[in-house]
Amino acid sequence: MPSKNMLPKGKRRQSVKKEYREQRTLAQEREAAARARAEELGEEAKPVELIETSDFMEHEPTLEERIATNDWFTTKGASGSKVAEETYDEPRYANPYAHLKEPVRAEIEVLEDLEPEDGVRSFTAAPAAAGMRIDAYLAKALPEVSRVRVQLLIENGQATVDGKPAKSKLKLKGGELIEIEGEPTPEPLHAVAEDIPLSVVYEDDDLAVIDKTAGMMVHAGSGSGEHNRGTLVNALLHHFGKQLSEVGGELRPGIVHRLDKQTSGLIVVAKNDVTHRKLSEMFAGRQVQKTYVALVHGWIPQDEGTVTLPISRDAMRRIRMTTRLAGGRSAISHWKVLERIDGPWGKFTLVEVRIETGRTHQIRVHMQALGHPVVGDYLYGAPHVIKRVGAKNVEQEALTLERNFLHAARLEMAHPRTGKAMQLRAEIPAELTGLLEQVRGQN
Repeated sequence: MPSKNMLPKGKRRQSVKKEYREQRTLAQEREAAARARAEELGEEAKPVELIETSDFMEHEPTLEERIATNDWFTTKGASGSKVAEETYDEPRYANPYAHLKEPVRAEIEVLEDLEPEDGVRSFTAAPAAAGMRIDAYLAKALPEVSRVRVQLLIENGQATVDGKPAKSKLKLKGGELIEIEGEPTPEPLHAVAEDIPLSVVYEDDDLAVIDKTAGMMVHAGSGSGEHNRGTLVNALLHHFGKQLSEVGGELRPGIVHRLDKQTSGLIVVAKNDVTHRKLSEMFAGRQVQKTYVALVHGWIPQDEGTVTLPISRDAMRRIRMTTRLAGGRSAISHWKVLERIDGPWGKFTLVEVRIETGRTHQIRVHMQALGHPVVGDYLYGAPHVIKRVGAKNVEQEALTLERNFLHAARLEMAHPRTGKAMQLRAEIPAELTGLLEQVRGQN
């Protein structure tokens, strides 16, 4: 049965004023005192009248009053829009799950001046490491070492815990003996010479022009030591030794500009720093004319045109570039139709593309933007397999190309030292001419 002092239904969540609580306590004390005196005198105690709860109930403002006093709206943003702000009373009962909350972890002490003995660094896991994964602990204790590098050390068996090989997911208890063998940071990458065949189109004391094959990276990227083989730089070091500029650093000696891995054709290499800087200025000032040959899917209706769509990195797939985002870098590609093909494998257009800028994947992205992806360019929408028109057995009647049909065919510029005009050409490689004959229906 509800108490007579319980608030009416619908008003039980309203707060009671402090004065009522104080008066109720005083009344209860007076009643207790009167009852004690009555018992001493043998008289019947008179009840003490309690104050009505409703007399001390806080006034519940109306909606209009609350809006007028603005105690539940906050203004956000320049538009002045109002957003309701919810408020809550203090909880009546303690949180029964409070003890399950993760305690505030003590700061991990950074291990400084950790000198190796016989190539091994030894230290004891701090008590604050209890419950932490070893890779997370080491990344905090050794801030100069990234967590990725820590995981590599563990995977290579270079880290032990109490004498046993560590695993990245191992959780520490604190106090374990941790030993790291070898350097916690990798040695700086540098390119090494490799005896790889090169097609040298032009060479003098200042520069060389190479006809790069498809499938060859120009240089290794930072942090990709396992891929630091088979690049153009490795081949250049073997052929030219130390006769390469150092402006690009140890990973990119002589490299002034680049070609995509699956793009073949002409690339300029600087043999000294003066030539490198001059060539860089010429490329930046659009004084070097680069012309490519590409085979694209479908027929381009116009005979020539220019694409000026800015290019930026795709926000979802970071290996791709796109013309669909604002804020991209300016890019200009001039194209001209060389041949329209309508053969047994469908329609194609052979185009010549001259670029004024050298953005990453520029021609490939601009051709995709036109709706005509480069043949073999699966990253930008070209089919993996070219089907014969009307073919029933696709497996037997299909063409594939394991590279992009994109070739840097011509390079025109003034020599950076003498100023003499240079016009260099590289023939279209056999794998591309062979595919071109097939789509024409010539074999």
